[in-house]
Amino acid sequence: MSSYKSSLLKLLDERGYIHQVTDAAALDALAVKKVIPGYIGFDATAPSLHVGNLVSIMLLRRLQQSGHKPIVLMGGGTTKVGDPSGKDEARKLLTHETIEANIASIRRCFERFLTFGDGPTDAILVNNDEWLSKLEYIPFLRDVGRHFTINRMLTFDSVKLRLDREHPLTFLEFNYMILQAYDFLELSRRSGCRLQMGGSDQWGNIVNGIELARRIDGTEMYGVTTPLITNADGAKMGKTAQGAVWLNADQLSPYDYWQFWRNAADADLGKFLRLFTDLALDEIARLEALPGAEINQAKIVLATEATGLLHGREAANAAAATALETFRDGGAGENLPTLSLGQGMSIAHALTAIGFTGSNGEAKRKIAEGAVRLDDVTVSDPGLLLTPGNDPLKLSLGKKRHGLLVR
Repeated sequence: MSSYKSSLLKLLDERGYIHQVTDAAALDALAVKKVIPGYIGFDATAPSLHVGNLVSIMLLRRLQQSGHKPIVLMGGGTTKVGDPSGKDEARKLLTHETIEANIASIRRCFERFLTFGDGPTDAILVNNDEWLSKLEYIPFLRDVGRHFTINRMLTFDSVKLRLDREHPLTFLEFNYMILQAYDFLELSRRSGCRLQMGGSDQWGNIVNGIELARRIDGTEMYGVTTPLITNADGAKMGKTAQGAVWLNADQLSPYDYWQFWRNAADADLGKFLRLFTDLALDEIARLEALPGAEINQAKIVLATEATGLLHGREAANAAAATALETFRDGGAGENLPTLSLGQGMSIAHALTAIGFTGSNGEAKRKIAEGAVRLDDVTVSDPGLLLTPGNDPLKLSLGKKRHGLLVR
């Protein structure tokens, strides 16, 4: 049983979100007494977030579910700089217009998980470009920069890793941690924000913001980080041979998203159900205890619940029905991913174009391994030319990836 008194920390603890807390007793006491506005920052480097961002989105959902106020901070300003965390090279710089378009696209995803509005626990979305782009350099250095020592900044993993590997770290990126700390201070002043949450790699940045607010305004702030979410094989959550598992439907179909969760390893089932669904804990305990092949029914529940949160219950049920028809009955469900053959293309090209393989080279290897079938017949020739006909062709990679090739 959790030793926390607040519904916020109890919920986060019971479902496996907590890695570190800056002052757990004080945060717990504050969460009992008042509504806490808390934020997580998201940079706008693409039109969609991916499943690696999902634990942070769910953290904000849990914050709201326990009676507190989520602040989604879009990094319109910090995206112009680039977070060096976990990177070996500088991020490609995007134009202001591209960043704004990405933020508009990403917002749709948050509206699935959070209730936005003007109420005390309603979520708000803010853009740090509002204040970062207006900063004057000399006043910022005098007021904020003097609270950071180069000695301390050089100890941060995001900096140390790049320097240890002798990869260049630009002065632009070196400023990122100062800007993130300043975001926390600014949100405290604008919205009464008292909590920053994020992945374990953000611990140093969060502590920076807490210390900055204490030194400049004398405000007590708090931080919570989540453990690094990995698959049972140790790989980082959401990294697949096919690339990123995007959250926007126009970049990854609800069916493929459903399949991603359906293919979870047995050992990940309980963890993923607690983190990424709203199922009650006693029901999750029942599902993860299912014996033998019955565990597959639990994975279908995981896939349908996770997909329902992101794409809606109708899309989730349609994906589950398509999978049932495709795998159990050998049919070709109507919600399978489709690819137009145009004037025709090789089967290797088709495998890559539909997203089953990351390159034509990988497609050829899969064909050589006997893992590719066309209308349930194994294909051995990577140069096989596919031409459009009246009826769709069913393309399969292994037992779990299926798509339709159409005119």
